[in-house]
Formats: sequence, structure tokens, C-alpha cells
Amino acid sequence: MKIFFSKAAPAAGAVLVVPCFEDGAPSTAFQSLDATAQGALARAMRAANFGGKKGQTLDLVGLQGAEERRIVLAGAGKRAEFSALDAEALGGAGVAPVLKTQAKAAAVLMDGFFTDAVGAGETAARVALGAMLRSYRFDKYRTRLEKDQKPALEKLVIHTPAADAKAKFADMEKAGEGVFLTRDLVSEPPNVLYPDSFAARCKELETLGLKVTVLGARDMAKLGMHMMLGVGQGSARESKLVSMEWMGGKKSEAPVAFVGKGVCFDTGGISLKPGPGMEDMKWDMGGAGAVIGAMAALAGRKAKANVVGVIGLVENMPDGAAQRPSDIVTSMSGQTVEILNTDAEGRLVLGDAIWWTQEKYKPKAVVDLATLTGAILISLGHEFAGLFANDETLAEAILAASKASGEPVWRMPLTKAHYDNIKSDVADIKNIGPREGGSSTAAAFIGKFVKDGQAWAHLDIAGMAWNAKDKPTCPKGAAGYGVRLLDELVRAQYE
Repeated sequence: MKIFFSKAAPAAGAVLVVPCFEDGAPSTAFQSLDATAQGALARAMRAANFGGKKGQTLDLVGLQGAEERRIVLAGAGKRAEFSALDAEALGGAGVAPVLKTQAKAAAVLMDGFFTDAVGAGETAARVALGAMLRSYRFDKYRTRLEKDQKPALEKLVIHTPAADAKAKFADMEKAGEGVFLTRDLVSEPPNVLYPDSFAARCKELETLGLKVTVLGARDMAKLGMHMMLGVGQGSARESKLVSMEWMGGKKSEAPVAFVGKGVCFDTGGISLKPGPGMEDMKWDMGGAGAVIGAMAALAGRKAKANVVGVIGLVENMPDGAAQRPSDIVTSMSGQTVEILNTDAEGRLVLGDAIWWTQEKYKPKAVVDLATLTGAILISLGHEFAGLFANDETLAEAILAASKASGEPVWRMPLTKAHYDNIKSDVADIKNIGPREGGSSTAAAFIGKFVKDGQAWAHLDIAGMAWNAKDKPTCPKGAAGYGVRLLDELVRAQYE
């Protein structure tokens, strides 16, 4: 679906999407269309009890005076409460009914629809972004779709008099493209997306101006990254470490670093997971997916900041060569780790990747993302990612970026008690603590590989990588969570 902006009248045959506030005077576009329909639009609203509530839609066909048109009314809620994120949700909800039809063109009528708080250009651009995000589909492997199941919408025109809407959307669109990249990667099956092929997808981003470096198992062995290599030693697929550099800021300025867990498939290893639900573990690389999507977005919009993205790519498989519970491995940092559960593998990958990132780049801040623990689901469900941090300034910046991007996070505790819970009797630390507070002890494990004085935050996104049902700006499936959060963090704090 391609998106355009226009001041002209909508083309014949296009489905018309008309946003409506719950209160106040209707927009200029609504009044004009209702006049053409000789009041039929307002009558249909009353008959259907459509009041313009947030998320509410009304799909109409064959109205008097507009017999050849399909018209979708999209509720925007109360005018005084309307925000930029509400505009995105409006765009997604408004285009959703159209995506289920065989219409090839649609038009969103924005004339007179805005608030002083958001503005006409910003509103139109955000509506376009929401529609774009909702239009995502992953049909790559569906070869027997019926005609009415295939996506038909090719063109969406945002009709607005705002001269700045197109330029505002051009910047937002890069973030949307990054989200799509992440959704694609998270959706891929593990026989297609594995460490080597994932690294190859990263190399493709060099066309955007990123410098991409790939380390193999031999390279990591020389560096002493035995935690990460231990996770992947039961797989026939070689583990990889990938760094992506975008140096759009001052040459002398230290970068901010994003580090992602990229377990391309997680069986649990010797500590084998139960069979039911194991298929979901193809998206255990969601943290790495978020990092590559964010790096694509930053490079795409030529962000004026120095940013590096590092991802550790492994498969956690059971095999005669696989890591065992009670093994002791030595990390790149020199710390020894007692492996008590091979299904607590993501923290091992992140520990070595974060240490390598600090050694190589001396970053001003490190933010890691990982589908790390089931415990975070017990705490926060699918509503928030868990935020753990050792630096208040960085934590507050992430919370602000979360609010602005609409990707929610919730601050979680990380104290000395959690670090004490991972002390080992036979090594420096162990890779699991007690059952209670599992997300915090997992964060503490990662924190053991953060150098003194290094600003660091950990995002446990286990509940956010995949949607079990449709949301206004995301269909069921891979969410692409984290891309917009990281993009907004860079925009607000490091450019």
C-alpha cells in the first residue's frame, strides 16, 4: 500500500474514511460529504448509534447521494483528549475495515479535522502512519489464498490542506519501515531465519549507510565469549555476533549502544521446554529484531547521532554436544558462570555481547532488549515491557520515549538482594536464582557484565514481541515492539 497526500477531491471509486470526534462540531470534510448525501450520513450515524467514540467504526454503502461510494466513519474520541498517538490509532482503525474489502484505493478526508494540541499537519501524518502500520501482512508462505483473502488496497490518499503533512510523514515513515523489517524477521520460521541468514539480512543494511561487521565462532572463541558460544554449541548452525554502526553525529562523540538477544530458536536446550507452545520460540530473537529495525530506521532518516547496534545470534538446541546443567563456563569478562538451567540462555548471550560492546565502543549508554523471562509475563502481562536500569537519567529518558512512542514500559526493581540471589557456591555467579523475582534476578545477571560507571538499561520484552489479537496499529502476529521506542530515545536524547 502506497500513501500519498493531496489537497484535491478524492478520486471516484475510492473508499472514503471520515474521522469523527465524539463531541463538538463535525469536520469540514464530514459536513461537505453529508451535504452531498442530503443528510444521509448523519441519519445513518443516529440509526447505528455511532457517536464517534475512540476505536468505533461504521461501514456504510449505498447512501443517498453517494450510492457508488463506500464510506467508513472512524471515531476519534473526545476532542480535548485527542493526542498524536490517538491519531495513529485512528488511522489504523479507520483503514482496518477497508483492508478486508477488495477496494484498491481509499481516501482519508482530513479537512477541518485537527486540534490545537496536535495540529493539522501532525494529525494527518500520524493518521497516515497508523494506517501504514495496520496494513502490514506476512503472507510470504501462503500459496493458496482465495482472491478475497489477498490484500487489494494499493493506494491510500490523505486528503488534507496542511502543507507540512507530507514532510512530517516522510520522517515517520522510516520508523514504520523499521517496524516492518522487525515484524518480518520475527515472523520468519526458524528453518529460514537462523544465525547465518539473520547476519546476511543485517549485511543488506549496508545499502542504507550502516557499517556491518559479522563475527563467527572462531572470532568469538579468540575473544573468550564462552557464555554465548556455550548456548549455541548444541546447534548445527554456527553462532554469530553482528555489529551495525551508524555514525551520524560528531566524530569525537561516544555512541549509544543497543544490544539485542537473538536466539533464533529456543528449545530450552538440555533443559527442554514442554512441547505445547514451543513453536512460539521462533520469536525469541525479538530483541535482536528490534535492534536491527531501529538501526534501519535511524539510517533511513539519517539520524544526527552516533549509534551502534549489536546482536548475538544463536540457536539453543539439545544435542550430544549441547551445554549441560552444572557446566561452568568462562565469560569474556573473565567471570565464571555455573549453568543450572540451559533454558536461561538469553542472559548468557547478552552478557558476552554487552561486554564486547563496552570494550569496542566505550558507549555513553547501553540499552539491551530481550524476550528474556516468562516471569515478566506474570508481572506485567502483555501490557508493558519491564525496564531495569542502573542509571536514573537513562531510565527517565526511556520512560519519556515510551510515552511519546506509544510502546509502554514499566520500571521494575533491581537491588543488591537480586544480585546476591545469583551467587554460586562453585563459580562466580549462577545463571538462575530462585523462582521468585525471576525477571529481576535475570536482569541482575546481565548487570554483572556492565562495567562500573556505565549507564545501562535492560528491557525485558517477552510479553510484547507478539500480539495474540489485532490492535489498532498492528494486526495479529509480530508486533515490531522496540523500534519506535529506540528511535524516539535517540531523537529526544542523542541528536
